[in-house]
Amino acid sequence: MKEAIVSKGPSVRIVDSPIPEPNDDQVLIKVVVSGSNPKDWKLPNLFGDAINQGDDIAGIVEKVGANVFEFKPGDRVAAFHEMRTPGGSYAEYAIAWQHTTFHIPAETTFEEAAAIPLAAMTAAVALYQRLGLPQPWSPEAAAAASTPTPLIIYGAASAVGIYAVQLAQRSNIHPLLCVAGRARDHVERFIDRAKGDVVVDYREGDEAVVSALVAAAGQSGGVRHALDAVSEGSSIANIGEVFRRVAQASGGGAANGKVTFVLGGEKQGLPEGVEKSITMVGCVHKEAKDFGYVFFRYFARGLQEGWFKGQRTEVVPGGLGGIETALTNLRDGKASGVKYVFRIAETEGVGK
Repeated sequence: MKEAIVSKGPSVRIVDSPIPEPNDDQVLIKVVVSGSNPKDWKLPNLFGDAINQGDDIAGIVEKVGANVFEFKPGDRVAAFHEMRTPGGSYAEYAIAWQHTTFHIPAETTFEEAAAIPLAAMTAAVALYQRLGLPQPWSPEAAAAASTPTPLIIYGAASAVGIYAVQLAQRSNIHPLLCVAGRARDHVERFIDRAKGDVVVDYREGDEAVVSALVAAAGQSGGVRHALDAVSEGSSIANIGEVFRRVAQASGGGAANGKVTFVLGGEKQGLPEGVEKSITMVGCVHKEAKDFGYVFFRYFARGLQEGWFKGQRTEVVPGGLGGIETALTNLRDGKASGVKYVFRIAETEGVGK
């Protein structure tokens, strides 16, 4: 089979590899469309290795392991491949664990499905495991409909951000204090202004962003939760300043609350009393397997019922041959409110 190997740069080469074999708890999927993520160019630069970095799978089940009970050959599925392991999605065939594989409805395209697994699960882990917000089916979520729970979503037009907006809506979390830029109109389609949701344009400058978030939070009694889907540049300091000013406005006490980031590294600018965490989506292949199992199936239900939508996609021509261009665009910040995806059948040499 054809497989794309990503190395530092990013630089991508297409190689011929054997079709991987699933173990007893895995599914072999013929990849129709693969998604991409910023980590796909960042990790080779960080670790210096050269591997198949793809983790977002959308395709058709080819073969299942002995313990797999939900899937059979021919099923239309999407899946989250375990990061930095063999059998990634940048290939004609990919491997996924059964608990991070989910059925996709007939009306959901493979392109839309390929935009979901890693980013949507990152949003779920961030909101519910790291920030401790009420899960959509919980009694606390029902009660939240009558009690404001302001939530900052910084980078709301990103894939993680747009999924966080949708999940927060299901949990009755409002007002949503969203920060976006070029794709702010995209975010507007997912929020509810009647419930106090706002979109602040970061291009207006840091002080304008902070002031607007503080003003919006003040109308609902302050803010104690933030998801930073950017986690670099001024986003960290701006969130910290919002928490600081909100605390001052409420009587000058110490700032308190929770912030979770999607990138590691030092986080300067947060006031004491604000709890910070890193959201690592790989936890659903480790200690949070049950969480991943439930939420991937919840995404499938949302797709079928229409309240959950995949991030907008852009099909990059050339199949696997388009990966280097897409990852370079991600590195250079050219993607705005869009997921780059690849139709594997367009790869030169596939099917011959």
